[in-house]
Parts: sequence; C-alpha cells; structure tokens
Amino acid sequence: MYMMGGQICSEDLPKNKDCLDKARKFYQRGLQKCPNNVVLWCLASQLEENVADYGVGSASAGVTKARSLLELARLKNQKNPELWVEAIRLERRAGNDKLAISLMARALQEIPSSGLLLAENITTSPRVEQKSKSAAAIKKCPDDPRVITAVASLFAAERKNDKARKWFERAVVLDPDMGDSWAKLYAFELDAGTKDTQEK
Repeated sequence: MYMMGGQICSEDLPKNKDCLDKARKFYQRGLQKCPNNVVLWCLASQLEENVADYGVGSASAGVTKARSLLELARLKNQKNPELWVEAIRLERRAGNDKLAISLMARALQEIPSSGLLLAENITTSPRVEQKSKSAAAIKKCPDDPRVITAVASLFAAERKNDKARKWFERAVVLDPDMGDSWAKLYAFELDAGTKDTQEK
C-alpha cells in the first residue's frame, strides 16, 4: 500500500512540491512499518534522486539524499545485494564512476558469492576486463542464472551466436521464472537467430 501510494504521488500526479511531500510521507510511513522492504527503500531513494524534477532543490542535492537513504537501508538490511546494486547504479547515473567502482569492490567483499553483484560487475566493467570478471564469476556462482545471462550477453556482443544461444538457454533452464533471462534470449533470437531458432 505504501509503495502504491508513493508511486501514484510521484509518477501519476503532477510533479510539484505538494505531490513530492505526499510521496515522501507514504515512503517514510512504509519504511517505519517495513524497514526490511528493499523495494520500498529503492523507491524512496529514486524519489529523492529525482527531486529536481519537482522543482525543489538541485539534482546534486537529490543524489546526496538518495545516497544517504541507501546507506541507511544497507545498515538496516545487512548483506543485501539489491541495495548494493541500487547504490552502484545511483552513482553511475550521477556520473560518479569512481565511487561506483569503489562501492562494487566493497559490495563484493561483503557478499562475494552474490550472482546479482557478479553479473552487474561483468556488465559494467570495461570491455578488456569483462572476460576475466566473467571467468571469476562463473567459478564463484556456476549455476546462477544472472551470471550465466551476463556471460551469454558477452558472447552475443562478440557475435559468437552458438555459444550465446547455449548460455542463454542454460540460464532459462536454471530459473524458468526469471523474466530477464527470457527477455534477453528473445532479443538475441530476434537479432541473431534464424527462422528455426526464433520459432523455438
């Protein structure tokens, strides 16, 4: 309920100070009652990040407030990869690549076998480092569909279509409920598949 109220006030109503305050109140009440709800923390952080869209404050002030919210979230929810990834993506969106790299290193120290973090690390690393990072990730999480999908995406980018298809298919077999893997397999087949493989 708190998430829906906050999203309605922040996304569906006019972007002004009044709607911003209402959305903040929804998220604050929700976080008081549900401090372990990761999605609620992320939504509250994204609201603060975009505070300039409401005509209140600057973009840098919004990023600072969003950053502090995510730090508080990580203190209350230890070893949560979703919160780490949200913090890393916040810094990348704000153009703070060095801070994002530093956060990734800290996150991987705290949760070294998180498939979500390892996959994010593969996809956001410079191209020359992606192969070594993907090999290390596969050693740590050989059966994580997010890691497998990230590796498949590398093969697809290099036009190694047979390998990419094999890895995408492996990812969807490992977790048939993970929509991201299915979406990437579908996009890959539309781009590089033949009529036969697209019909599968």
